[in-house]
Amino acid sequence: MSDVKYYMTPQGHQTLQQELYQLVHKERPEIVQIVNWAASNGDRSENGDYLYGKRRMREIDRRIRFLTKRLENALVIDPETREFTDQIFFSATVTIERSNGVEQTVKIVGEDEIDATKNKISWKSPLARALIKAREGDRVWLNVPNGREAIDILVVEYIKID
Repeated sequence: MSDVKYYMTPQGHQTLQQELYQLVHKERPEIVQIVNWAASNGDRSENGDYLYGKRRMREIDRRIRFLTKRLENALVIDPETREFTDQIFFSATVTIERSNGVEQTVKIVGEDEIDATKNKISWKSPLARALIKAREGDRVWLNVPNGREAIDILVVEYIKID
């Protein structure tokens, strides 16, 4: 078994569990049924339904193996129940001020939960790595293509991440 842990929030964990359930109990059985029907039609070498079904089944099986391994090695961290701190760690919601004066709120989540439209960034991203272990009121430096950018940390919260 792998010693690698995959950090995720409870919501991220639940999303992966739902995807795994959907693949195992809905999509895969449907594909198996299509492949069996297509195989019964004779010549498999030119049978598009059969060939597509087999390829789709391999994709589903690969995703099932991936999700199973991720969930087995998941380290679920709930921001709502963790000990209070003004220091930034995984699952923090952080309001920052960029050097151009723009305020931005980011949520530090697992690799499988990234969503730019909801300001969810991976804990491995350059911005999150710059923020980790800093505290409310600190200034951190982010390496950007044209130098370094100063980022001021305004608010650190540990609240539910949707």
